[in-house]
Amino acid sequence: MTTTATPPDATVRPEPAPAPAPAGRTRVALRRFAASSNAVIGAAVLLLLFLLAFGGPHLTHWSHTDIDYSALRQPPSADHWWGTNRIGQDVYAQVLHGLRKSLLIGLLVALFATVLASLVGACAGYFGGWTDRLVTFFVDLLLVFPAFLIIAIVSPRLRDTGWLAFVGLLAVFGWMITARVVRSMTRSLKERDFVRAAELMGVHPLRIIFRHILPNVSSFLIVDATIAVGGAVMSETGLSYFGFGVQPPDVSLGTLIADGSDAAVTYPWMFFFAAGLLVLFVLAVNFLGDGLRDALDPTSGQHRRRRRRKGTTHDRAAR
Repeated sequence: MTTTATPPDATVRPEPAPAPAPAGRTRVALRRFAASSNAVIGAAVLLLLFLLAFGGPHLTHWSHTDIDYSALRQPPSADHWWGTNRIGQDVYAQVLHGLRKSLLIGLLVALFATVLASLVGACAGYFGGWTDRLVTFFVDLLLVFPAFLIIAIVSPRLRDTGWLAFVGLLAVFGWMITARVVRSMTRSLKERDFVRAAELMGVHPLRIIFRHILPNVSSFLIVDATIAVGGAVMSETGLSYFGFGVQPPDVSLGTLIADGSDAAVTYPWMFFFAAGLLVLFVLAVNFLGDGLRDALDPTSGQHRRRRRRKGTTHDRAAR
């Protein structure tokens, strides 16, 4: 009696689908950011302002230097959408050019100041000793100096070098507080196990700073840089308003607000378009900064919710 072996099942069963990977830190942060209505509104307004500043001038045939001698202080019309100023220049073209210049100055100042603060603060906090003492003394010394007065004195001497020298002046006096915070965070991080392990493995100190210290303070640096853009634009506007910033024939929001301040009541379009865009930009940056802080630092939102709950409990108890 012969027995035949049962052939193996020829059908290949599909392997079970792998379990979905847990959401990464970036995805969780984006989800928290999208859940904040103020943050989304701030990001949308900032995007529209950047599109308006860099794309809006292409929608009109007027340049910020063109002069229409037949339309002096003309209100908004089909030919001049936002009116003209006292010498016939198109306000729409001038305001968008000034907005673009202010945004560029704000972005560059925030970038340079954040990079400088992160490097100086991380090196001071990690190396300690005399390095920390010298850096702390230098930072405290710069904080004592009246930055506005120094920039007002130095900037007229740099008029021939262009607005990039003005960016450098603002960046030089805008990094100290951030550096102190990064220093404190670095002193706490260098006691962590992963930093100690890297030191025992003989990793170069600068590599530890760039690979282990700075990535762990990146969330703070992102939020700080975002808010620093708004602060830099406000500083540029204030200095340009008093004649210490962007120099003619170039324009910025500060110079436009200064030129139109005396005609804000009689010719409001010469003043309120530039001032309105400045206020809108600062509010959008604040909304975006709050949203980034809540998205990258979950504890900030938890503390806020706890305060709201305590306030609600006290209100109910009072009733």
